[in-house]
Amino acid sequence: MTNTPSDQPLKQVNQRGAARLAAVQALYQMEVGGTGVLEIVAEFEAHRLGQELDGETYLKADASWFRSIVSGVVRDQRKLDPLIGSALQDDWALSRLDSTVRAILRAGTFELLERKDVPVPVIVTEYVEIAKAFFEDEEPKLVNAVLDRIAKQIRGERRK
Repeated sequence: MTNTPSDQPLKQVNQRGAARLAAVQALYQMEVGGTGVLEIVAEFEAHRLGQELDGETYLKADASWFRSIVSGVVRDQRKLDPLIGSALQDDWALSRLDSTVRAILRAGTFELLERKDVPVPVIVTEYVEIAKAFFEDEEPKLVNAVLDRIAKQIRGERRK
C-alpha cells in the first residue's frame, strides 16, 4: 500500500532536480550562445520543461525553482564567480573550466548562498548527480569538492 503524503515530497524533489538540470542547461546555452535571460527562460518554459523536444521528453520541472536559479545566477554572477574561484585549486582559474562545469558550479553556489531552507547535502548531491549526467571522469569529483568548500565557507558546514 502506498502512502500518498510520503509520495508527495518525492515528486517535489524530482521536480526541483529537473529544474536544477534545466537551469544548468539554460546557463550553458546562455554562455555559449549569448542568449539573454528572459529569452532563455521563456524558451525553456514554453518548449522544454515537461515537454517533448526532438524526440526527447523533458521531465516536469518546478518552473519557479528554475527561474529562481537562472535569474539568480545571472543577477549574482559577480558575487558567485569569486567564491567559486577561491574554492578552486590555486593553479585553476574559473575560465579554464568547461562551460558546463561552470554552469553547474554557479547554480550550486547560488543555491548554497540563497536557499538556506535547502540542506547542504541536498544541494551538493543534486549538482554532483548533474555533473555525472554530463561527465564520467574528474568533473563530478571537482563539483563535489568545490561546492563542499563553498558550503563550509558560507554556511559553516560540510556535506555529511
